[in-house]
Amino acid sequence: MGESIFEANLILSLFLFTVGILGVMWKRNAISLFMSVELMLNAANLAFVTFAFQHGIIDGGILVLFIMTVAAAEAGVGLAIFIALFRVRRHLRVDEHDMLHG
Repeated sequence: MGESIFEANLILSLFLFTVGILGVMWKRNAISLFMSVELMLNAANLAFVTFAFQHGIIDGGILVLFIMTVAAAEAGVGLAIFIALFRVRRHLRVDEHDMLHG
């Protein structure tokens, strides 16, 4: 019974990561891209926790804690950039933004 739970978690993680990749490939709105990247990070977190729990080690949980910390910082900075871009351009379509080019 325990193996089926691990397999179900990994299948769910694979599905979430695939949905995130498809969202990054197809969406052109910055918020949608941002949500898709966050979905892929959470799918990786689920896989790390599943493998750590399956093998009885704590390193996966620590790695997930670091990933969640980076994701929270990324969310704050990303949303601040999106708000600033929206105030200037009144839309968030990434195809039309060239302000961040160096």
